[in-house]
Amino acid sequence: MSANWTDIPYDGWRDTCAALHLYTQIAGKYKLARTPWLNHSWHATLYVSARGLTTSLVPDASGVEIEFDLLEHRVVGSAADGRKAHFALAPMSVAQFHAHFLDLVAQLGGKPVFHGRPNEIPNPVPFQDDHAARPYDADAVTRFFRALVTVCCVLERFRTGYIGKVSPVHFFWGSFDLAVTRFSGRRAPLHPGGVPALPDEVTREAYSHEVSSAGFWPGGPAIPFPAFYSYAYPSPDGFSKATPLPSGAYFDDKLGEFILPYEHVRTSDEPERALMAFLDSTYQAAADLGGWDRAALECRGGEPLRPRPVDHH
Repeated sequence: MSANWTDIPYDGWRDTCAALHLYTQIAGKYKLARTPWLNHSWHATLYVSARGLTTSLVPDASGVEIEFDLLEHRVVGSAADGRKAHFALAPMSVAQFHAHFLDLVAQLGGKPVFHGRPNEIPNPVPFQDDHAARPYDADAVTRFFRALVTVCCVLERFRTGYIGKVSPVHFFWGSFDLAVTRFSGRRAPLHPGGVPALPDEVTREAYSHEVSSAGFWPGGPAIPFPAFYSYAYPSPDGFSKATPLPSGAYFDDKLGEFILPYEHVRTSDEPERALMAFLDSTYQAAADLGGWDRAALECRGGEPLRPRPVDHH
């Protein structure tokens, strides 16, 4: 078992995870408010960094970057004009975090104005009105970050085996998951919407084209354990009956997705191979049953310093 696959049982940090989810929503909504719209909401996502999660450069003031430093447990803001500001990640309410965040953006010269209510959460409470005390388990957060880095590296490798349209490996703060998405190139049927606290027009734009999407959750109300998932939209006939790899993966009828518990991967003899088997087998089921042109869309996985051969025929 690889030491990089850290143990992150959801029950042990459930309340801290819920708090961190809301904190990343606040940073994400700031980025969303300042950044021109990019297809499928890719402009709003966070990215795994060497220390945690980052907004990357936000086009506000001189240029602003917000990073959740999950090693030293701080929110660090940097501006392109040299200004810096930070505050500690510690037990506090969402309202307190929100106030600290507004002040941080202002110190960087940015405009701290954005939508003030969470998305993709049932019965959302405005950030400034959420005064419930929230814990902060620093050790659990760091272990979660270590897992994100390890998973991100596998997802990045999986991404290289596709020359069709494919998303970055990015972190969606609304659903609190790390994801990568492949596209067939064809338009999809209009999505029905209905995601809690998310405008249908956003959901429909996100799923405007056929996708096979996979990613990683730390756990949540729907699945109370860390897990990998894979789904297709639209879901082709027979998709739920396909056989995923490795053993331990299964189709969740309620979610409409394939699930592979993180613990199954973590404790396997070859965790990276187990996860790649899940990613490959579930994508192949979506592509084969959906009639994707796999020969035109796929390629050999990328390797350092080796350009892909060009087919002139």
